[in-house]
Amino acid sequence: MRFLKTVLVVGILVALAVGFFVFVPYGPKSETFVEIAPGTGTVGIAKQLEQAGIVRSAVAFEALKVWKSVRGSGAGTLKAGEYRFDHPVRLEEVYDRLRKGDVYTVTVVVPEGFNIFDIANAVAAAGLDSKEDFLRAEQQHTELIAAWTPRGAAATSLEGYLFPDTYKFNRHATAVQMLTAMVKRFGQQAVRLGMSGDDVARTVTMASLVEKEVHIDTERPEVASVFENRLAAGMPLQTDPAVIYASLLRGTWTGEIHQSELRSDSAYNTYTHVGLPPGPICNPGVAALEAVLHPAKTDYLYFVADARGATRFAATLAEHNANVAAYRAGVKP
Repeated sequence: MRFLKTVLVVGILVALAVGFFVFVPYGPKSETFVEIAPGTGTVGIAKQLEQAGIVRSAVAFEALKVWKSVRGSGAGTLKAGEYRFDHPVRLEEVYDRLRKGDVYTVTVVVPEGFNIFDIANAVAAAGLDSKEDFLRAEQQHTELIAAWTPRGAAATSLEGYLFPDTYKFNRHATAVQMLTAMVKRFGQQAVRLGMSGDDVARTVTMASLVEKEVHIDTERPEVASVFENRLAAGMPLQTDPAVIYASLLRGTWTGEIHQSELRSDSAYNTYTHVGLPPGPICNPGVAALEAVLHPAKTDYLYFVADARGATRFAATLAEHNANVAAYRAGVKP
């Protein structure tokens, strides 16, 4: 009888101990990061978690994996990566996060039409890198777009090839790693759209102008047709966003176009230079790229926004002047 009582007491104590280690929350009360290196086994992971104050006992963590394996459910493989913990949780929750690979990432959103300066600001705001270092890296690593650089030309920027999307980066990600991810995303879209060879650079440059000129998807093919028609007629494109981009590159942009900028000798000044600018002025999205690849068939040579934000197109200067007059009348106070 005494033996049975002893066994019962020991069993209760073991159950209480198991319950304590497994079910009672434990962990840091402030932000703590744990970096699990690739190839680290369960024993090594358990020790790291214990040393970082994430779990009470490395042994209990290892035992939980064994128990899950025996039960044949939820054991899985523990994933490498950086994990963030900021409050006490049950042991099983810690285990499941590592099994799912719920690693900590920093989000950077790149909307359609962002240029390299906008992206650099977004990266800096996310705390991943300084604006200056990011811009320096994007100019130094043009080898990332070598596949789309026209033969005999030398790219000076990654502008146009940093594809608009939502990115999730490790908080230690370098500028080169971020740029590589964005260029890779562009490459995937280029393949999907059937873009290849030297024509890619022209398409991206044209699409960047379309992206900046209009924000209504259904109007983009018509804007693309205007630019194509102007190029075919030997007319200057006369697009303000390209002039603004020239000022951004010089660091002189004040938020308003001045006459001196319209007369500047910059190759991006589409008022004084016929043809496309030397490169993209922003990073276009899928809709703008598709519009350039499949422009509308029109005889339009002009366009202007109306008072409601839509675009009015014209084939003659007289029609265009009438549209401009209507726009000015519509926005008068």
